[in-house]
Amino acid sequence: MSAEIVLIPCLSDNYAVLLADSASNAVVLVDAPEAGPILEALDARGWALTHVLITHKHADHIDGLPALIERFHPQVFGPKAEADAIPGLDVQLAEGDVAEAGPWRFEVIATPGHTRGHIVYHEPREGWLFAGDTLFVMGCGRLFEDTPEAMWRSLSKLAALPAETRVWCGHEYTLSNARFSAGVLPEDSAVASRLAQIERKRAAGEPTVPSTIGAERATNLFLRAGEDRVAAALGLAGGDPAAIFAALRERKNRG
Repeated sequence: MSAEIVLIPCLSDNYAVLLADSASNAVVLVDAPEAGPILEALDARGWALTHVLITHKHADHIDGLPALIERFHPQVFGPKAEADAIPGLDVQLAEGDVAEAGPWRFEVIATPGHTRGHIVYHEPREGWLFAGDTLFVMGCGRLFEDTPEAMWRSLSKLAALPAETRVWCGHEYTLSNARFSAGVLPEDSAVASRLAQIERKRAAGEPTVPSTIGAERATNLFLRAGEDRVAAALGLAGGDPAAIFAALRERKNRG
């Protein structure tokens, strides 16, 4: 299968993603932060939206839905646990469900942490992961509704996916995440190298999304909370990985 994939900047730092398959005429949107840029991208390509995959209920991921539904009447998939908060949801999904859209079968992985009902979409044949606000490039989402233990379990599920899996996330937070990581582990050559790469990309106005699971395993400290060197850098040598993750997330929150 061949797909055309379009990353759409929205609001101040959000991303939506469009996937188009010419054979089936399927056009799939992942999250809907605002309608304007998404409609512009669709109109510029002559595409009609057929499906929408929603990761969670926050306004900056669903505010564009009403206008898109009114124009195209797509089938809208989203988390069952947050159905009451998402307008126009047609199919409610939970862990282990599959969202079928055109030629693609998106496996649903429950990732509570950022919100309790957050889900992500994995297309294993294509090697795609649409991670919403659970996993960012070199970072993770804030814990608004659930515990560090829940988020650590969620991230661990995603870290176990094949290394070559490409990862699209909901925000361009990468430069801040990379600078934070370099501050925690200043001697880590992989983190330092990636920070330099990200600084070049952002200086050129280029997005840092997508990433890969392999790159995140190597440089995302929130996936590396089980490493002794990360624990030691936080003054928590020998601590439980979930506790290390919690300390890391709290430090990022503060600065």
